Amino acid sequence: MLKVQNIRAGYGNLLVLKNVSLHIKEGEIVTLIGPNGSGKSTLLRVIVRLLPIQQGTILFRGREIQTLSTERTVSLGISLVPEGRQIFAPLSVRDNLLLGAYTRFKRREIEVELDRVYQIFPRLKERHRQLAGTLSGGEQQMLAIGRALMSRPRLLLLDEPSMGLAPLVVEDIFETIVKLRADEKTTICLVEQNAEMALEISDRGYVLETGKVVYQGPREDLIENAEVIRAYLG
Repeated sequence: MLKVQNIRAGYGNLLVLKNVSLHIKEGEIVTLIGPNGSGKSTLLRVIVRLLPIQQGTILFRGREIQTLSTERTVSLGISLVPEGRQIFAPLSVRDNLLLGAYTRFKRREIEVELDRVYQIFPRLKERHRQLAGTLSGGEQQMLAIGRALMSRPRLLLLDEPSMGLAPLVVEDIFETIVKLRADEKTTICLVEQNAEMALEISDRGYVLETGKVVYQGPREDLIENAEVIRAYLG
């Protein structure tokens, strides 16, 4: 579904990604792990076209997308749930979700997607009139995921969904990720500091360090890799 080839990208004169390549097959959950500053979030921003690349190609379902706008990339089927959730606190839950449907134009389709998100996250339906900024951290994360789902993505990019959440809430979020793949047939790329939990639900993984892929392979191989255990699994 997605193939990233020899990507170089960064911020101004700071080169963050150094010839990064990876692929994600349709229906997979693929995890990216690595220390802070290794380029994980930068790679997601590059994929969804929030950050330009200096070199390389990005293929989504066989089509090169590295020169497209973010809006066009989203309309093709890629959505990002950003680190820190980045919801619109002064707006209601419902209005936040509607902002996720900005690439859709038929009201009936938008209402269908809204109902679907409410089925996935019943608490959002209960709080649909509530201001987003008054939600709990876990509910805000549900809202951020729900907003991304409003465009009905084929590929969902999740950046640190467990950040700042209580352990029980994290378990709920990870269960939702698994259900999205099983029930909605959504392909998922997951960036996560909780490497152990992330690998448990993944098919494959990549380890990034200083902007390069240093390990990759099936979940079982990474879980048993001595260097990965030492550095990320404890």
